[in-house]
Amino acid sequence: MTIPSSGPELSNLFRKLGARNAEAWARSQVTEGIPQLHRFLFLRACWRMVVGDDEVGWIDHHIAAAKDDPGGVFAGMGAALDRAVAAGVSKEDLSQIARGMQVELLLGLCYMLEDNGLEEPELQGMGWGLFQTSDDGAALAPIQGLHESVLETDPTGREMRPGSA
Repeated sequence: MTIPSSGPELSNLFRKLGARNAEAWARSQVTEGIPQLHRFLFLRACWRMVVGDDEVGWIDHHIAAAKDDPGGVFAGMGAALDRAVAAGVSKEDLSQIARGMQVELLLGLCYMLEDNGLEEPELQGMGWGLFQTSDDGAALAPIQGLHESVLETDPTGREMRPGSA
């Protein structure tokens, strides 16, 4: 795919892909040379793995799976969810807790992509990162500062703030 190089074309692409403030993303890419499209697409893909703001069906799924296979993978989570619901915790509250923990993990992973946190002297110089790649998979440019845009790309537009009750 050829990425549009003009601001208006790139803004339209960002808008089509669901970016709020599409013009700012495009302007930053064009004027600062930051691979904002890659940053946005990575974060959009990450957010698709986070429990939705009003999503509770996953709770029933995990409870049922734990009952079907009490020794199975994630059965402990399903059993804990079952106990929490039985104790009167709303599924909406459980979903908000899970969502918050997932986004905290996402933020941590985004930070870790730039700072590996390895403290052992023998491991200095080791690292990892997220890179823009060519069609054949060769690294072209690092994609940095992801943590700065995690909350900005919250699909609800609320940056993990509570919705109106």
